[in-house]
Amino acid sequence: RNLSVLTGVLSVAGTKKKAACPGLGLFYTLLSAFLFSVASLFLKKIEDVHSVEVSAFRCIFQMAFVLPGLIYYKTGFLGPKGKRIFLFFRGLLGSSAMILLYYAFQVMPLADATVITFSSPVFTSLLAWIFLKEKYSIWDLLFTLFTITGVVLIARPPFLFGSNVTGIEGSYADHLKGTIAAIASTVSSASTFVILRKVGKSVHYFLSIWYYAVIGLIGCVIALFVMNEWRLPYCGKDRVFLILIGLLGLGGQIFLTKALQIEKAGPVAIMKTMDVVFAFILQILFLNHLPTWWTVGGALCVVASSSGTAIRKWRQSSKKAKQNEI
Repeated sequence: RNLSVLTGVLSVAGTKKKAACPGLGLFYTLLSAFLFSVASLFLKKIEDVHSVEVSAFRCIFQMAFVLPGLIYYKTGFLGPKGKRIFLFFRGLLGSSAMILLYYAFQVMPLADATVITFSSPVFTSLLAWIFLKEKYSIWDLLFTLFTITGVVLIARPPFLFGSNVTGIEGSYADHLKGTIAAIASTVSSASTFVILRKVGKSVHYFLSIWYYAVIGLIGCVIALFVMNEWRLPYCGKDRVFLILIGLLGLGGQIFLTKALQIEKAGPVAIMKTMDVVFAFILQILFLNHLPTWWTVGGALCVVASSSGTAIRKWRQSSKKAKQNEI
């Protein structure tokens, strides 16, 4: 789920080795997608914990995981002087994306929120064109329009679809807030990808996650005290879910990292569309919520756009590699 993880690892995936077992990288991607989807399901099952508090626990797990790596690789805790401002904004935008995504999961159907966040590659292409002056073709524009169509089908604004909107959780006001949060999360994730491209390989991946976790935790703690929402879950089941969300999120990141180390980014990005499939299956089986045809249509638009963007980038990088060999 955490698409900024996929984009972050791309910066360190340059030294890929041939997989010892064919398809192992894609299997790792599938496993990663499943773990992220189950973590999202547990988030839906938590009843008395604010999404910002869940994000704070996730950041603590991230810090605990990354700290030994920082010590082992002797990267320091601040990074190169010229890159610290980029790392700060990577941390700020990455953690904001996580908090907004968790909020979206809590107030709208699981599949709807997952599909919207899947539009991240399309927004990345647009932001890279604006800020990094990367090429933006007519195909990229077409994929962007397709993505917007998919998001509109899921959001179903009343001025287009009438006031009687079916297949949502709770009130339409909450559904709209969740949609806005999911879109904001997606744009934030895309922004972190652009920052990571700007930074390049000069900063270790662990340092990037460290900034994400530390800034996220500080932001979450401040927000919780301002909102007066900080409290331990009353129910033992919710505490177990919190720990599992942290562990599953970490597991998903590790397998995604391993996948990108032994497999090309294009096939991994396409295989990650299984996130959407798992979200639909888990929503039907465990949340007893059948997705509407609008959601299915929106999902097809967004997944087609994201896959198309990934395939184009993959082909372009393959062509460049061949030209360099010649």
